[in-house]
Amino acid sequence: MKRRINQHTFQSWIRTFKAVCKQLIIPFTIFQAIRTVLFPTTFDVLLLTVFIATALVYHYELI
Repeated sequence: MKRRINQHTFQSWIRTFKAVCKQLIIPFTIFQAIRTVLFPTTFDVLLLTVFIATALVYHYELI
């Protein structure tokens, strides 16, 4: 028998994950910016760009 997924539990889990990401993205972005200034590599710049884009998406509530 196939087990059904409870949609309400799944959505609650996604909302919780989104809230945690929303709280942690700014500290990660600040840390990455400091690290990029001190040790600039291509990976650090790309990661900082991803963090900034994610922070802007959460700030303007595009998701």
